[in-house]
Amino acid sequence: MKRNVQKWIGNVLITISLLGLFTIYYPVLKEFFFPPHFTEAQKAQIGFSIEIPSIKIFSPIIEGVDPFNQEIYLEKLKNGVAQAKGTSLPGQKGTMYLFAHSSDVPWRITRYNTAFFKLDLVKNGAEIIVRKNGKEFKYKIYQKKTVWPSEVKYLKEDQGNILILQTCTPVGTSLQRLLVFARPN
Repeated sequence: MKRNVQKWIGNVLITISLLGLFTIYYPVLKEFFFPPHFTEAQKAQIGFSIEIPSIKIFSPIIEGVDPFNQEIYLEKLKNGVAQAKGTSLPGQKGTMYLFAHSSDVPWRITRYNTAFFKLDLVKNGAEIIVRKNGKEFKYKIYQKKTVWPSEVKYLKEDQGNILILQTCTPVGTSLQRLLVFARPN
């Protein structure tokens, strides 16, 4: 009798653990295996956005976010990719710097706050489309680089007429930063 109760309690605990794991990882798995599909009309409704078709990323861009004020940028990243304040906008000369989360705590994972979850899968030569006020600006990826968080020269210094995307790497940590460089196409 005592052994049956222990076995039953063990099975209940295993079931609860598996349900907990599923609950935690469901948003990540859903984004990875079943990315949302947006129609061209839906994409056009968002005034400022980024799309990377090869890895099925689409997200609004929040303009003018201070990358050095954590309280501000964490709040803005809940709604999309952030354009670093003081960097160029599409169609302007200079560096446009966009950053987003690759992961977040499970109860805050949404479609937009982990927009760059799959950024490490992008390949050189892949296309990036930035839309602003009905105009499309296309870029082609030419380099990926991993840097330490203290290496902010890419953000502070104009790197020329390029687009830089940034996220944390490895996914689930803030150990380093993955930078993806792209030129206008």
